[in-house]
Amino acid sequence: MCLGIPGRILETHDDSGLRMATVDFGGVRREVCLSCTPEADVGSYVIVHVGFAIAQVDEAEAQRTLGVLRAMAGAVEGELGEPLP
Repeated sequence: MCLGIPGRILETHDDSGLRMATVDFGGVRREVCLSCTPEADVGSYVIVHVGFAIAQVDEAEAQRTLGVLRAMAGAVEGELGEPLP
């Protein structure tokens, strides 16, 4: 199963011409490519799939989705490599 997981952009930077970000998934942080979501910036919430931010969402939707994913702990751990706190 593949999941798109919402997270909040903490910082952005350039990596060899690619716009990248550090994204917080409720306590788990990962590097994410922002090439598919050029409008996303620090503080924005994005849906991340296999290391790419594929859509921007509002905070309420991100929090609701994280709550559902916490209830499905095994699926999230398989996708992020560790459980959500």
